[in-house]
Amino acid sequence: MINPSIDKLLNEVGSKYLLVNLVSKRVKEMEETGHYQMKEKEYNSKKAIGKSLEEVANHLIHLK
Repeated sequence: MINPSIDKLLNEVGSKYLLVNLVSKRVKEMEETGHYQMKEKEYNSKKAIGKSLEEVANHLIHLK
């Protein structure tokens, strides 16, 4: 099972297109700066894309 679920993510963002754009920008930011919104131990995922999805699900990233 994928964590976090796509249903929970779409409730936060609204569309798959916006979700992909938001997560891809966050992954690039994470790779460039090394800054994470949560502590390393709090993430379930090991990869940056999973970590950014978790941040969206936990209301740490918002659309303007």
